[in-house]
Formats: sequence, C-alpha cells, structure tokens
Amino acid sequence: MTLSSSIPRPEVSNEGQAPSSSPRLTSLDVLRGLTIALMIMVNTSGDGAHTFPFLSHAAWNGCTLADVVFPCFLFMVGISIVFSLRGKLRKGVPSSTIILQAAKRTLVLFAIGLAVSSFPHYTWHTFRVFGVLQRIAICFFVATLLYLKAKPRTLVVVTVSILLGYWILLRWVPVPGFGMPGVDVPFLDPVGNFPAWLDRHLLPASHLYRIGFYDPEGLLSSVPSLATALLGVLTGIWITRHGVTSATARGLLTASVSLLTLSGLWSIWFPLNKRLWTSSFVLFNAGLSLLVLWLFFRIIDLRPGKKRFIEPALVFGTNSLAVYAFSEFFAGTLDAIRLPSHRTVQQWLFHPLTLVFPNLYIAALAYALLFVGVCYLPMLALYRKRIFIKI
Repeated sequence: MTLSSSIPRPEVSNEGQAPSSSPRLTSLDVLRGLTIALMIMVNTSGDGAHTFPFLSHAAWNGCTLADVVFPCFLFMVGISIVFSLRGKLRKGVPSSTIILQAAKRTLVLFAIGLAVSSFPHYTWHTFRVFGVLQRIAICFFVATLLYLKAKPRTLVVVTVSILLGYWILLRWVPVPGFGMPGVDVPFLDPVGNFPAWLDRHLLPASHLYRIGFYDPEGLLSSVPSLATALLGVLTGIWITRHGVTSATARGLLTASVSLLTLSGLWSIWFPLNKRLWTSSFVLFNAGLSLLVLWLFFRIIDLRPGKKRFIEPALVFGTNSLAVYAFSEFFAGTLDAIRLPSHRTVQQWLFHPLTLVFPNLYIAALAYALLFVGVCYLPMLALYRKRIFIKI
C-alpha cells in the first residue's frame, strides 16, 4: 500500500495542480466524496427499522436515493481508469506492466472486500465471498483490460451487448426448477430469477448476503455492473478528448438526458432493480451520474478559482477507499462489542439521540450524520498532510 489516491483519478502534483497533458477534474473528486459520504449514511443508520425510505434500498423493483450510490461510484471508477491509464500510456508504460499493476490492485481490493464483508466474525461456514469492494475489483480489472485492448467503438458494442444480453437472459431463458419468466413464474421473481438461482448453486446459503437465497453483489449481476463501469470509461474518453470546455459539458448533459429517457422507456418492460442490476437500472444511474457530474463540471471545472466549500467533499473523494474501509470496520466494531447491559456500543450511543429526537426516524438520521462526521476527522488529517492512500 502506497501513498496516493485510493481510486485512479487525474494525476496531480503535490500542490494539487493538474499537469498540462491531462484535464483537471476536481468535480470528479467532489462527486466521489459526496457519494462516499452518502454511502456511509446509508450503511450506518442508527436504527434500521426507522430509516427514512429514501435512505433505504428498494425492497425489490424500484430505485431510491440509497440505490444510486454504488452505481454512481462504479461509474466514476470507469472515468478514473481513463485518466490514470492515459497518463501512463503517454509516458510509454507497456500495456503488460499496466495489466500486472491492475491485477495486483484487483487482488488487494478483493482481499480487503473479503475482510470487510465478514467482519468481525471470520467463521468459514458463514464467510461471505461476494461484496461491494469485490464487485468494484472485478469491474475495475475487466474495464481496464477492455480500455487497453479495445477501441471506443468496440466498448460501445460490448456495453450494448451486455445490456441486451442480460435482458434476454432474464426474460426469455427458462430458470431451472421454475420455468419461463413471465409465464411459469413472475418476471423478476425474487427467488425464481436466473442470478439468484446461480448464486444458490455456486455457494451455500450461509455464504450469501445475510444467509439468503441470493447475493445483491452476486456473480451474474456483476456482468451488467461491468456495463456501468464501461459507461464511465466512455465518459472518461469523451472528457479527455474534448478537455475542460463548454462543449464537453454539453456532451455530458446530452448523454445524461438520452440515457435517462432510454432507461425510462426500457423500465416499462425491464424494471429498475438494484439487487439484480437490471439493464434499465444501469442506464438510469449512468444518466443520473452524468447529470450530477455535468452540474459539478460547470460549477467547479469551468469556473476556476479556489472554492473552499468543496473541501469537505475532497477530503472524502481523495481517500475514498480508506474512508469506506474505515467506516465499515468502525461500524462493525461498534455493533460487535456488547456492554454489561446486553446492548451493543452502537445501541448505547444511539439511545441519547432518541431522547433529543423523539422521532426515531430523525434520531436514526442524526446518528448517521454524526457517524459521517466521525469518519471525516481522520480523513481530514490525512488530507491536510497530503496523504492519499493507494493500493
């Protein structure tokens, strides 16, 4: 582990100035930081039974604010791949060296994901194999290979093929033991769908998310997740080709509107579903990510100058892996330690907030916000010392 950014991003000097060979995308770090902060909020509600609906994942079909966090981050991973590798390729670094570095990073990221997924009880019979960081690791590596080996036009073809192929698989391929979706079993039935069926046959239920009948970061649903990363790669290519200009901003907005419109139409036949990562869900979240990136791009990158108000987001955005891992391990620790009163430390800390805020939904939100603040402090210290943790 070295000192740099946790996820590939535009190369910067010690003073934070972008080199002339690459456009500076401060907006990308800002968006990444806000995404990580929201991700921590979603994962650390003071009381899961009293979390506002928009901060809870949709029960099945549908999409809430909580559901857009992970795909937005994965989309930014794709953009960052382009910035990182473009600089290396211009310096003459061989593709084989880049692939080896990417493979090492993937293995380390996957290992950290395994540590996070089962923390703090590392028992083999309940060890969770899939997870958020594991999915990021897989998509990062495959997207890196495709960016190095394929032309942009080929990337478009691969992305479209993934989205259409996934739709065909889930809609018109019989699920063993259940039959034809939409005929013998409801389309996207929580149990009788192909990704859930495959998860159950790859691993025992004890190794799946919450010992369930499927895993939201399972193997098959990672394929359309790759499409999310590839849409980020295509966005990164567009930005590097056109630079930090108004034309780039117009392109981002046009792409956003196009994807959101297409996702709305497709969702009529293929509903938005984060747990299965449906193709319409991919397009919707890519369009939404582009829309927010366009807004930040116009406010931050097209209007140079010091903007102190973006520093809190940069603190998280420039050390995204570190703060995510810290938040997961910290939250797991608070929930694992039991006091003599038989309450966990997390419950003990949450109780005073219920006295201040009788509305349990507000108390749960207050706890999540305070938790984000606690995570912010060590990251601020790293940011002020210009320490960026990179695997």
